[in-house]
Amino acid sequence: MISQGGAGARGGGPRTTVTLRDPEAGHATVLAAGSIGALVIVLVAALLLTSAVIASHQARAAADLSALAAARGSAPSCDEARRVARLHRATVHECRPDGAYVDVLVGVLPAGAAARFGEAQARARAGPETGEELSGGDDRTGP
Repeated sequence: MISQGGAGARGGGPRTTVTLRDPEAGHATVLAAGSIGALVIVLVAALLLTSAVIASHQARAAADLSALAAARGSAPSCDEARRVARLHRATVHECRPDGAYVDVLVGVLPAGAAARFGEAQARARAGPETGEELSGGDDRTGP
């Protein structure tokens, strides 16, 4: 602190006090604000990624269930695949019966801001169960 003037000084004018501040003052505030900003950015990115992963899982489940529903019965039914997909908040983009089998492509739009990146899609194939396909040539039974 530097003092100038005052009752004992020449000139007898008002007393002036100059305080020198610490040159490091305020840096912690700037560092904390920057750290909080970086943390917010990381959290938003994590939420977007989580939303996309959830949509991907929903799309896979909807595709599997839609294909199974379409393949059930004597003839594959794409109407049944669409009905089951709607129940799972999914959209059937492609449904192709192939004999007793059916191929289904469904899409699920992620929630929130992740929706602007597009929908998650999944494909599934289902058909009747036969003994020949179940064995698959892999004999795992023991003697």
